[in-house]
Amino acid sequence: MSSTSTSATSPGLRPASFRFRCIACGDLSDATSQDFRCPHCGDLLEITYPQWKESPPDADLLKSTWRNRRLSHNAVDLSGVWRFRELLPALESDDQAITLREGNTPLYELPRCARITGVPRLFAKHQGMNPTASFKDAGMTVAATFARRAGFRWVACASTGNTSASMAAYAARGGMRSLVLVPDGKISWSKLSQALDYGAVTCQLRTDFDGCLKLLQQLVLKAPVYQLNSINPFRLEGQKTLALELLEQLDWQMPDHIIVPGGNLGNSSAIGKALVEMHQLGLISRLPRMSVIQAEGANALVRTLREAAGTRLVTVSAETRATAIRIGNPASWKKAVHGLEATGGACEQVSELEIAQAKAEIGAEGIGCEPASAVTLAGLKKLVKQGFVQPNETVVLVLTGNLLKDPDFTIDFHRGDMVRAVKDETQKAALNALRHPPIVLDATLDAVIAALHQAENS
Repeated sequence: MSSTSTSATSPGLRPASFRFRCIACGDLSDATSQDFRCPHCGDLLEITYPQWKESPPDADLLKSTWRNRRLSHNAVDLSGVWRFRELLPALESDDQAITLREGNTPLYELPRCARITGVPRLFAKHQGMNPTASFKDAGMTVAATFARRAGFRWVACASTGNTSASMAAYAARGGMRSLVLVPDGKISWSKLSQALDYGAVTCQLRTDFDGCLKLLQQLVLKAPVYQLNSINPFRLEGQKTLALELLEQLDWQMPDHIIVPGGNLGNSSAIGKALVEMHQLGLISRLPRMSVIQAEGANALVRTLREAAGTRLVTVSAETRATAIRIGNPASWKKAVHGLEATGGACEQVSELEIAQAKAEIGAEGIGCEPASAVTLAGLKKLVKQGFVQPNETVVLVLTGNLLKDPDFTIDFHRGDMVRAVKDETQKAALNALRHPPIVLDATLDAVIAALHQAENS
C-alpha cells in the first residue's frame, strides 16, 4: 500500500501510506483477507501509518490546509471526511473517492440539557445530519472507496439499520451492488426503507444482529463480496474524522469529555484511535476522556469491564428499544477497551426509561435524535452524580443518528405507551412533563383557542 499517489495535498504534506496491524499480536502486513482478521492469531486488524514515526506531518500546516479546503469546491474538499485525507489511507487520485459530501456535521450548544445536568458547557456533535442520517457515512465513504478500488462489484453488511442504509447509498453512488443481512423484526422500518430505496438486496434473517454478522463472516470467505461492517478497518479510519472535525470546530481547544453510545463499538474505537493519533502528531496537547454509554439490556462492554476487567468479552442476549445499539457480542470490544484505557474514560449503562427521558430532553432543544444517541445524555447524568464529570468541565455528546430513524419510539413515548407502566410517581411525573401527545379536537376556532390557552397555562 505504498504506491505513489497523485491525490492533491498541500505542499509540505504527503499522502499517508499505510499497513495493517493486528491489535493483539502486532503483526504487520500489506494486505488482508476478506474477514479482516490476523492470519496468525485471528484477532482484528487496524490501519497504521509507519511514516509518521520517521517523518510526522507538521501539525500547524495540517490545520491550515484543512481550514483552507473549506473554501474549495473540489468534491474531496466538500467532504468532511476526505478534507482530512492526510490522516487517511492514501488514494491514487482524488476522483477515486466515493462521496456524498458526508461529515461537516453541526456542533450544537445544549442550554436546556446543560441546566438539567448542571454542566454549563455542554455540546452535541450531531452525526445524524450526515447524508443517510447517521454517523456510518463517515466510515462508509472510505471503506466503499477502497472496495471499489480493489475491484469488487458486491459489498455486504450485517446491520441493525444504520449501516445498511449507509452502505446501500454509497454502493449505489459508486456503481456497486449491495447485500444487506438484517435480523427479522428487530429493525426500524425507517432505516430498512433507506436500504430498499438505494437498491440493496435485503435479507431478513431469523436471528439477531450477532447471528447476521456471523453468517456474513462466513459468506465473505466463500463469495467475491466485500465486507463493510466496522470490522473493516477502513470504516474506522473514516469515522476518525468526527474527532478531527469536532476539534476544528472548537478551534482546537480540547473538551474534557467526549461521550459516545456503545453498540458494536466501532465508533468509540475510531474516536479513541483519532484522539491518540492527534496527540501523537501534536495536533492536541492533551487527551480528553472518552466515555462509552450502553443500554442496560445490551451492556456487553459494561459487563466485560466490571466482570472481566476488560480481558475477555462477556456477551449478552441484547434487548433494548434503542435498536442501533441492540448488540450483545460487539466485534470491536478490544479496540474500545484500548480507547477507554488510553483516554481514562468511563463506561456506564442506562435504563430504557432513562433513554426515553434523555431523548425527549434533547428533542426539547429543537434538535432531536434516535434513541441510541440519547444514551449519551442519560449517561452524562450518572457520570455527574458519580463525580466523574465535574460541573466546570466541557462535555461533548456524540449523537449518532437522526430523530427520523426511529419514529415509532418517539410516537410511543408521546402517546404515553412507555409511561403507563411506571410505578414511581416522581419518575412518571418527570416523563409526563416531557410528553406532547397530539390533541384530537372539533374543527372549530373555539376548540383550537381553548387548546392554546391550556398549553399556555400548563
